[in-house]
Amino acid sequence: MEVNTEDNNVMEKVLLPDEQEIDVELEAKEKKYLRGEGANLELLKDKKLKSQLASREKIYGKSAKYAAKIEKWLLPASAGYLETEGLEKTWRVKQTDIAKEVDILSSRKQYDIVLPDLGPYKVDFTASGRHMLAGGRKGHLALVDMMNMKLIREIQVGETVRDVAFLQDEDLFAAAQKKYAYIYKSNGAEAHCLKESGPVTRLRYLKNHFLLASVNKIGQLRFQDTTNGSMEASIRTGKGRTDVMEVNPYNNVVALGHSGGTVTMWTPKMQAPLFQMRCHPGPVSSVAFHPNGHLMATSGKERKIKIWDLRKYEEIQTIHGFHAKTLSFSQKGLLAAGTGSFVQVLGDSSSGSSHNYSRYMNHSMVKGYQIEKLMFRPYEDVLGIGHSMGWSSILIPGSGEPNFDSWVANPFETLKQKREKQIHSLLDKLPPETVMLDPSKIGAMRPARRKEKPTRGEIEAEKELAIEAAKSTELKNKTKGRNKPSKRTRKKKELVESAKRSFPAQEHSAASKKRRIGEEEAAELPASLKRFARKK
Repeated sequence: MEVNTEDNNVMEKVLLPDEQEIDVELEAKEKKYLRGEGANLELLKDKKLKSQLASREKIYGKSAKYAAKIEKWLLPASAGYLETEGLEKTWRVKQTDIAKEVDILSSRKQYDIVLPDLGPYKVDFTASGRHMLAGGRKGHLALVDMMNMKLIREIQVGETVRDVAFLQDEDLFAAAQKKYAYIYKSNGAEAHCLKESGPVTRLRYLKNHFLLASVNKIGQLRFQDTTNGSMEASIRTGKGRTDVMEVNPYNNVVALGHSGGTVTMWTPKMQAPLFQMRCHPGPVSSVAFHPNGHLMATSGKERKIKIWDLRKYEEIQTIHGFHAKTLSFSQKGLLAAGTGSFVQVLGDSSSGSSHNYSRYMNHSMVKGYQIEKLMFRPYEDVLGIGHSMGWSSILIPGSGEPNFDSWVANPFETLKQKREKQIHSLLDKLPPETVMLDPSKIGAMRPARRKEKPTRGEIEAEKELAIEAAKSTELKNKTKGRNKPSKRTRKKKELVESAKRSFPAQEHSAASKKRRIGEEEAAELPASLKRFARKK
């Protein structure tokens, strides 16, 4: 609302107090997005340069203004953080201390589910973080609504479960069991049995391509389309059995960690790895990818965690003295590493500029618990822990994205929105060929190739066409005495000979050029070596 006051023919705009506060807040946010101070254009004498710089400054100001409005209205929530004073350290803060300071709803996210007879457990979350799937080694599968802390479905398959994974949403999930991989519905009914995959050890899902990636005991990697059930690729890695598999969220390339210390990257349309890196001298125990897809963390049996830059394929940091059985990156870039009954969370102290990870938080489980898998819950400051005695949840301030996009992942979506999203995702399904290291190349122009020299067969074909065209040429009827059959025949022969002559001329010119080059090379030789020159 604006109030106009007129005093001595001067119009002034007076904003209400609430709008004044909003305006001041937007100005402060706008300064954050501006690229420093603007250029001093009054000192410039060149009018053209002055107008160009003025238009650029105008564009920068508009972009900063739009970014400030987006942050104000579309990103209202700010990320959590853990702040200490003086000599205090963040990694000395315990979960009991955090529970005393947070609100009631957040404190409920700290819990410990004890099921000692069915573990160890693997956990997985949906993209929205609303649902969690827990799979026990002894055959127990549980689907939980994390917002209401309500058990949706619980089934006992009666055999070993090695891994679990959600498919497109909570309606379907896959379980790697003793002999085969199975797909179940949310009501517990078995939908499919994937007998072609064999005894699967790890499962991962490529959401944009509707592909279920699995690796079995003999190291065979398979990609199966979940829309029509077809097997898109079956690849023999040749590296033996592996229990380490992860998907890069940036380009959907599948990474496998092997016992020889190498990490290989695979796509459905290539039988050979895109590349392989020697990351550790011994077996690779875990692999994790940063949400931006440019960083990869690996851990080995030699008690080292290494951070790799996938844009340059080089190591940028090594963290000594900690053997991680499982690794997981959060949406904000925190790295969780777990082994035994101890969890360590590493934070980027450089704020993303140089990626210098250091200790951020520690958490010790009950003595005797053996951690099986760690996974951050999307859009929440929560870390899910699957261990030998069940599964647990702890609070990690600053790990989750505070603002969700309802078009991407909506924890509060209705049944109608869910159906529309399923249809849109099917229409937007990407083919397997689009899985590549650099997805920005999709839709780009291919550079023009140099014109290749025609082959001898192509030259002969063109020659035949030219001769046929010369034979079929119709001659004009001329005056008496100049239209004899002999003269018409002679004229056609001349046309055919001229058509033939055009092609040998090219070969002759190429041969003469080659001969001339040889003579020039021979002329450059000294007199004593000219007798060894090749004679044409």
